[in-house]
Amino acid sequence: MARKTADQRAEQLLEQYGLKDFTNARIESLSKGMSQKVQVLAAVAHEPELVILDEPFSGLDPVNQQVLEELINNLSNNGQTVIFSTHIMEHAERLCDQILLIAGGKKIFDGSVVEARALVPRRVLLETTSDVSGLQQLESVAGITPTEDEPGADPRWLVEITNTAHPQDILKYCFDQNIPLNRFEFAEPSLHDVFVGLVGKEAREQRLR
Repeated sequence: MARKTADQRAEQLLEQYGLKDFTNARIESLSKGMSQKVQVLAAVAHEPELVILDEPFSGLDPVNQQVLEELINNLSNNGQTVIFSTHIMEHAERLCDQILLIAGGKKIFDGSVVEARALVPRRVLLETTSDVSGLQQLESVAGITPTEDEPGADPRWLVEITNTAHPQDILKYCFDQNIPLNRFEFAEPSLHDVFVGLVGKEAREQRLR
């Protein structure tokens, strides 16, 4: 990239991401969040085809985390490949097509977000005062777990269903059995659920070795 083009690009990025007033500031004089933004912008200023970022959201407040998410989305929409590490599953869930999960220095999953979610049971949240233990007889139900009740709320149950089942199977059963529902909600597994589930499985397997 030519010097003039680079200067124009740097000026554009600094203004776009709220750093124009700090153009001549030394990096050590900036806050951790600002310093992090500068480093990210420096990595993308020359418009590389591949961008690798190490914990880019570290030190950023929620507003700047959203700004950085928008930047990563823009890079992806422009055809650039972005690889980043993070301990915050929500960022990976919103931004990534492919993920690599590592725990204890070992790879525990490598694939798409959709494939990752398929590794843990899907769940339906029920809120009812009625007995729902009869759901266990359905082939589509893998388990039923009571959850912590909110003050003033009726008892709640998490019903785990198989990957081939449909949440409507649970709803139909409740209607057929005249079980009144105050709440019926399909809870799709999050990447946090996947990570915790896989790490727990790995730990159990190690204890059995």
